[in-house]
Amino acid sequence: MTKKKNIDNNIIHSNKGSLEISMLGKDEFTDAELEQILNQGEVKATEKPPLPPQILWVGDCTLATFGNFSASTGKAKSKKTFNLSAMVAASIINGTVLNYRASLPEGKRKIIYFDTEQSRYHCHNVVERIYRLAGLSLKKDDKRIKMYGLREFTPALRIALIDYSLRKSEGVGLVIIDGLRDLMYDINNAKESTDVMTMLMAWTSKYELHIHCVLHLNKNDNNTRGHIGTELENKAETVLVISKDKTDSNISEVRPMHMRDKEFTSFAFEIDDNSLPVLSDGCHVTVLKPKDKPLTSLTNDIHLTVLKKLFETSLSVKYEELVDLLMKAYASEGYKKGRNGVKDLLKALMNKNIITHASGIYQFNQEILSTDD
Repeated sequence: MTKKKNIDNNIIHSNKGSLEISMLGKDEFTDAELEQILNQGEVKATEKPPLPPQILWVGDCTLATFGNFSASTGKAKSKKTFNLSAMVAASIINGTVLNYRASLPEGKRKIIYFDTEQSRYHCHNVVERIYRLAGLSLKKDDKRIKMYGLREFTPALRIALIDYSLRKSEGVGLVIIDGLRDLMYDINNAKESTDVMTMLMAWTSKYELHIHCVLHLNKNDNNTRGHIGTELENKAETVLVISKDKTDSNISEVRPMHMRDKEFTSFAFEIDDNSLPVLSDGCHVTVLKPKDKPLTSLTNDIHLTVLKKLFETSLSVKYEELVDLLMKAYASEGYKKGRNGVKDLLKALMNKNIITHASGIYQFNQEILSTDD
C-alpha cells in the first residue's frame, strides 16, 4: 500500500481568519501557535457556549445542527441524489419538502452544493430539480444556492476549492458534498480518513454551518465504504440510509442508521411523472437497526495493526488456541466479536494466504495484506 501525500498540505492560508484551518496541514508548531489554539479550545465553567441552532428535521427529530456534519448513504441507483434534492429544496425555502422541514437562521440562509461525481449536464439536472421542488423560477439564478461540479479535479484540489469557497463566502448555513469518497485518494487509508474528518469538523466549527455528505454503501453488504465510512459513522451527527424497497424498485426508503437525536420513523418516496420525488403514501416502512459489522469488513490497516502485534513470531498453536488469541487481539483494539465471527475471519484470511498453516505452525504473511486492494 503506497503512502499518500497529506491531502491538507496544499491548504495553507495567509488569511488571518483561517489560521486554525491552515494549521491542519502542519506537523510542527511554535509555542505561540500552540498557546493561541489551546486558549481558543479552553472550556470554562463560567462561560456556557450557546446551543447550536437546529436547522433540519424529520417530524420532531433533529437531523442537523450548526457545528456538525451528517451524511446520506446507500447503494448505487438508490436515488440518494433525489432525496438530497428534497433536503436542499426545503432548506432554500425554510419549509417542508417530502418529510424534511428546514429553518436556517437569518443571515445564514445560503447553500453551497459540491458534486464530485457527475458531469456539468447532470449537475444542472440536479439544480433544476431543486429549483422545481422549491417552487423557484428557472429563468433566474437564486442567490441562496450555488452549485459547483468538481468531477475533473484531484482530491487535494477539491478540498482546496471547498475551503476557498467557504473562506470567501458569507452567510452560508448548509454545505453539500455529494461524493465524500472523492476527497481522498485511498478510501481505506486511515490517515486520509482522519484528515478528511478533521477538515469537516474544522469547517463546520470555523464557519458555524452544517455539512451534509454522500457516501456509497458497499456492493456486497450494507456497510459504509472503507475506513472513511467507519470514521463517518463514528463522528457524524446523523447518518441516513436510502435504499430501494425490497418489493417495489420504484420506491426508495429513507431510514436512520445513526442519530444523536431520537430516530424518526422511516418514510418512502417515488419519482412522479415530472421526475420529482414525492411521498409514497401507500408504503409502510419498518425501522431497521443495522447489524454489527463483521470482522471481515474491517480495513486492511486495522488488520495489519492487530495481526502484527499478535504475530511477532510464528505461532505454534492449535486451531482453537489461535481462535482464542485472535478474539483477544481484536477485542484489545475495540473489535470484540464472538467465536463464530472470529472463525469466519480466520477462514477468510487463510483463503487469501494472509495466514498460512503448515506442520503445526501458523504464519502471518504481512506483504499480502499490505498490497491487497
